[in-house]
Parts: sequence; C-alpha cells; structure tokens
Amino acid sequence: MGEKSDQSAVARGMERQLEARRALLQEGAKPLGWKVGFGAPAAFEMLGIDGPLVGFLVDGGLVAPGETVSLAGWAKPLAEPEVAIYMGSDLEGGAGRRAVAAAVAGLGPAIELADMDSPPEDAETILAGNIYHRRVALGPRDQSRAGARLDGLAGAVFRHGVEFALVEDLEANTGALLDIVGHVADTLAASGEILRAGEVIIPGSVTPPIFLDAEDAEIRFDLEPAGSVSVRLA
Repeated sequence: MGEKSDQSAVARGMERQLEARRALLQEGAKPLGWKVGFGAPAAFEMLGIDGPLVGFLVDGGLVAPGETVSLAGWAKPLAEPEVAIYMGSDLEGGAGRRAVAAAVAGLGPAIELADMDSPPEDAETILAGNIYHRRVALGPRDQSRAGARLDGLAGAVFRHGVEFALVEDLEANTGALLDIVGHVADTLAASGEILRAGEVIIPGSVTPPIFLDAEDAEIRFDLEPAGSVSVRLA
C-alpha cells in the first residue's frame, strides 16, 4: 500500500506519461483529450494519492460507434461506460467552479476499453502506462448539457444483448463532473500543460469496471435522452 499523498510518484508518472504523449504527437497523432481513473476513496488509500489519476487520449485510440475492436492479445480487457465532457474553452489550473462550468460545452455517452495488463500497485507505473487505456468510442454530443448539466439524464448499460445496469445517479461512482474537470485542469497545469477547447474528458465509469469475457460481442451505453454509443468486440 502506498504512503499517504505520495505526490512525488504522481509527478514522476505524469512526466513519463506526457513524454510518451509528446512522442506520439511528434509522430503525427492528434490530441483528443484526457481520461480520469482511480477516483474512488479506496484507490486513494491503496495508491497513496489524494485525487484521481489523469491520462491522455489521442486520435489513434478513437473507434467509431459500432466499430469492431479486436481484443486479441489483451491480458485483462474491461469496458467502462462514461459521461464524456466536451470543453468549449481553454481552462487553466486554479479556476473557480463558475469558470469550470462555463468552460464545459456539452456532454455525451462514451465507452472506454482498457487492458489491466499488470496489477495496479503504484501511481507512477499506472500513470506511465496511461492508466491502462486502449480505445474509446464517443457517441453524440448534447450541447444542451453545457455546464455539465445532468438533470433528467440516466444511463443504461447493455451486455450480451440485455440490460446489465441502470444508473440514475451518474456521479455516484465518479464524483462531481465539475470537480473532475477542475482536477484535470489543475493536474495539467502542474505539469506545464493546459486543458484546451475542443478536448474531451472521460471522467471514469458510471458503473464498476466491466471485465470482458469471450462471450461479450457488444457493449452499449444509452445516456438518455442525450444519445447512445456501442462497441462491438472480437
């Protein structure tokens, strides 16, 4: 178990992660946004951190809704249905809650695919590996949800063709979306980066992670009435 608030491990992990991101961008990848993981209190205690971990997204990991993703060679694949947060303006670290809300242009459904190919033992290693991220599918963007408005939204997750989970409190498993946006901006600022307009944040799964097996052919997430997204699996 990590020591309490081991921010040096977070700083080292972010440095390694952002070096990898810069290398991808130099090779022609396009920035897509950021992801958040390990946001539960139990994870804070286990890893010795005082806030969620932040990873990056680039266009090479983006899959079209309904596209088939091969899981061949993945060690421990999992799916996470998430509420994607779309940024309408740049956001620097230290912004107040009103400024954070003003920077959010809309919400939409997303599904992240990850591969937990090693035990989550320390923050530096997890961050250096980009928090196990492999792919992300993004559904339609609902601009009426500017400011991260969740009123009237509910999430339904479908697995094996049937409803697997119904989520009415979409922040219960992640924490408040505006707090997450502010945390991402603060984390990036500490590493010399900035959360930019046009980027998307996937803030963590609205359900516990769904570990996939050979029977899984499709995962679908309906964020009603905002829209739906699905990923086919092979």
